[in-house]
Amino acid sequence: MAVYSLPDMPYDYGALEPAMSGEILELHHSKHHAAYVKGSNDALEQLAEARDKGDFAALVGLEKTFAFNLSGQVLHSIFWNNLSPHGGDRPDGELAAAIDEHFGSFDGFAGQLSAATKSVQGSGWGVLAWEHAYYLQYRNVRPDYVDRLWNLVDWADVTARFEAARAAAPKL
Repeated sequence: MAVYSLPDMPYDYGALEPAMSGEILELHHSKHHAAYVKGSNDALEQLAEARDKGDFAALVGLEKTFAFNLSGQVLHSIFWNNLSPHGGDRPDGELAAAIDEHFGSFDGFAGQLSAATKSVQGSGWGVLAWEHAYYLQYRNVRPDYVDRLWNLVDWADVTARFEAARAAAPKL
């Protein structure tokens, strides 16, 4: 059975200030993200127990619980790596060309992603990966948070994910 663990942060908790405070990063990583990791592992154990007991009726709810926790764990792991104290600017190369092709320009891409992220109701994601941890620092002014995050995007990490996705052959 797979066991998930909380990944180390790729930078110090205070490295993204002032856009994200060290207190928020520490709380969100060590408590919130850790809870998703624990929830994933707990759900896996419960799934194994239900299967061993032949309690197949319990599987649907446990699988949903596992999917919820694992997706939170994966999204947070990507989120930490998509940001960098040395981020910002704009991508180049094939990623920049793909953005131009599909969004018309980087400004068009940034505008569309920012607008989508700012309009999320409740907690949610605008994936390149923005996150809801902003609330403790920015309160209900999500647009200020989204605007500041563009200065932290680690385009090298985004480019690596883009290239990996392009290299993967669809398997149907």
